[in-house]
Amino acid sequence: MPTTEDEAFLAGDGELAARIAAFDWATTPVGAIRDWPVAMKAMIAFVLRSPVPIVTLWGEHGVMIYNDAYRGFAGARHPGLLGTNVLEGWHEVADFNAHVMQAVFREGGTLSYKDQELTLIRDGSPRRLWTDLEYSPALDEAGRPIGVVAVVIETTEKVLARRHLEDDRNRLWSLSRDMLLVCTFEGRITAVNPTATRLLGWTEDEMVGRALGDFVHPDDIDSTAGEVAKLSDGITTLAFENRYRAKDGDYRLFAWTAVPDANRIHAVGRDITDERRLARDRERIWNLSPVLKVVADAEGRVMDVNPSWTQALGWTRSETLGRRTTDFMVDDESRWAERVATLRGGTPLLEYQTTLRCKDGEQRLVKWSTVPENGTFYGFGRDVTAEVEAEAALAEAEAALRQSQKMEAVGQLTGGIAHDFNNLLQGITGSLEIVQRRVAQGRVGELDRFITGASTAAQRAAALTHRLLAFSRRQPLDPKAVRANTLIASMEDMLRRTIGERIDMELVLAGGLWVTLCDPNQLESAILNLVINARDAMPDGGKLTIETCNAHLDSAYAARERGVKPGQYVCICVTDSGSGMDAGTIAKAFEPFFTTKPIGQGTGLGLSMIYGFAQQSEGYAKIYSEVGQGTTFKFYLPRHRGAADEDEPLPQLTEAHIAEDGEVVLVVEDEAVVRGLIVEELKELGYRAIEAIDGPKGLEVLQSRRRIDLLITDIGLPGLNGRQLADAARELRPSLKVLFMTGYAENAAMASGFLEPGMEMITKPFAMEALATRIRQMLGEGA
Repeated sequence: MPTTEDEAFLAGDGELAARIAAFDWATTPVGAIRDWPVAMKAMIAFVLRSPVPIVTLWGEHGVMIYNDAYRGFAGARHPGLLGTNVLEGWHEVADFNAHVMQAVFREGGTLSYKDQELTLIRDGSPRRLWTDLEYSPALDEAGRPIGVVAVVIETTEKVLARRHLEDDRNRLWSLSRDMLLVCTFEGRITAVNPTATRLLGWTEDEMVGRALGDFVHPDDIDSTAGEVAKLSDGITTLAFENRYRAKDGDYRLFAWTAVPDANRIHAVGRDITDERRLARDRERIWNLSPVLKVVADAEGRVMDVNPSWTQALGWTRSETLGRRTTDFMVDDESRWAERVATLRGGTPLLEYQTTLRCKDGEQRLVKWSTVPENGTFYGFGRDVTAEVEAEAALAEAEAALRQSQKMEAVGQLTGGIAHDFNNLLQGITGSLEIVQRRVAQGRVGELDRFITGASTAAQRAAALTHRLLAFSRRQPLDPKAVRANTLIASMEDMLRRTIGERIDMELVLAGGLWVTLCDPNQLESAILNLVINARDAMPDGGKLTIETCNAHLDSAYAARERGVKPGQYVCICVTDSGSGMDAGTIAKAFEPFFTTKPIGQGTGLGLSMIYGFAQQSEGYAKIYSEVGQGTTFKFYLPRHRGAADEDEPLPQLTEAHIAEDGEVVLVVEDEAVVRGLIVEELKELGYRAIEAIDGPKGLEVLQSRRRIDLLITDIGLPGLNGRQLADAARELRPSLKVLFMTGYAENAAMASGFLEPGMEMITKPFAMEALATRIRQMLGEGA
């Protein structure tokens, strides 16, 4: 136990007294504190008061006494560590401490560690840390070792920070898009990053150790050496450019930033080859582009023009700079001011035209797109003078072509009309002769009958003549609100006389047909041309059907057909049972001057004019045909809503379309997009949909035991067509209902006896609402 002298020594430090008093002195190898020399007591007092973490390991077992600064290092193991054997107290690093005790306590040496890595349990779980450690022996007055003094400074945060920094540097070195290079002041390469390989093709081994001159362009070697010399002379930062040779022999241009340290030069090189080439290309484009390019300030004053400006207008660059753009325009001042105000507000001006005054007094029409950026206006102009003149000439030529086509149709009409017209004349002249004779005879009792017959025939002849004159007259397009049913009905007599008696014509005009907006004379011309084409395709007679209906072309259909806008249309459909066309003929049918008729019997302008009329009317035209099966021509004109019309909602799917009792529909369609759309719609409506890509695949499904309530099949399928598939299905499942899909006119197909009971047909394109309605009706009929 401590003596009175010891207690007096310790009176100034209650912490030390408390710690030593807690020792079991009877078993402590260090012995009684009274035997310690005063110098040792002073050292212990210093250790305990030191702000540096210090621990003393007394005796050969290393009993630990440490100060407050060390308590933070001990963590949750304090105060249990105090007075314990170091090998047991820090049992997880017992081997390390055993080495320390051997080297310092027993052999009297010193040990020093920098950033020593240890894994210690300080707060309940192992944790890796790093420390600076200094070990020195504690000796008694005779020079014998009595313990070890250890200074422990944790460096974990510093080590981790350094490692993170090194990782960041390595990452930057590896991932930098720029070429990083380190070289000596003599110009010998000591390191390059992976980007050097990516940009130049050389490996790291092929570059490190070699001189810069081995890679620099011969014309750049002297200037590069001069820049390196400047860094050697104390310049702290340098920027310059040079060219480096790639492994494939090409040269890349680099913009370098270089800084020196005590022994090396560190350089960052940005590859500006493409950037510089692009700048040259931009300059070349500026000089060679046929587009007029004008740069103006926010006041509309010209800052720069390209050579095309001078070539087009005659004004030189010096004559143009500094002047307002309006000085060269025929446009009035107010329009110019309005455009400048718009550009100042940050809004681009696209596709507007101005008339410019040339130096020689002529005028040129220029179409502009001008973009504002940071208070500067960039204008790009295209001289469209010749183009506009050509368009005017083309419009005149098209008008002439339309008139020529009308006259050709009139010529086609004459052969068919002559017989009927002569009959009308016969009725007139014959009736008048009888009237004349009866008057001469004094028999006036039945004159009214003959006079009425002559008058009726004359009126019919006058109506026919009037229609022919109206049809053949020259006039520009004059769009009007048109009721297609009324127009077609008024043409019926003329059309029947045109096709002759061997062709059976049927009009199927839908009730409630929408109004469309188009030129009625052009629509008459289009219908007449289609009828004439149908007549010529049926030299031995046949069936001609003219239908009208309301149609909705949805977004899915519009996406598949070029030039089609989704929306509501009036559809006029002309179907014949004639010779039909193959795919190659269909592809060329709308081309001007393409015809399959013998020389002298057709100009090849009919269908092309019809297609052009459809486009001008914001409509759409489509041909469906197969060789030997006839042709259907569908002509779509957009629905017109007058001021008095009320907007009608588009057809929508409702609860009435939802499937009942898990109904199963088999869809057979070789067009993947169409098949996918139908299957998706069926699934959304609650049907279980099975799909097949062709007839044979569909038959395999039908031959299985799977439930099938309805077969939906396209008629034109490869391998096994839709009708053959339906016949085979009826043999397997006699009561199966079948819905055919076709591009031909529905009424024409039905009139030929194609459909049997339980079979229906829907024509493409169809709205999904129409398909859903038809399916629900068919499945509900036998319920």
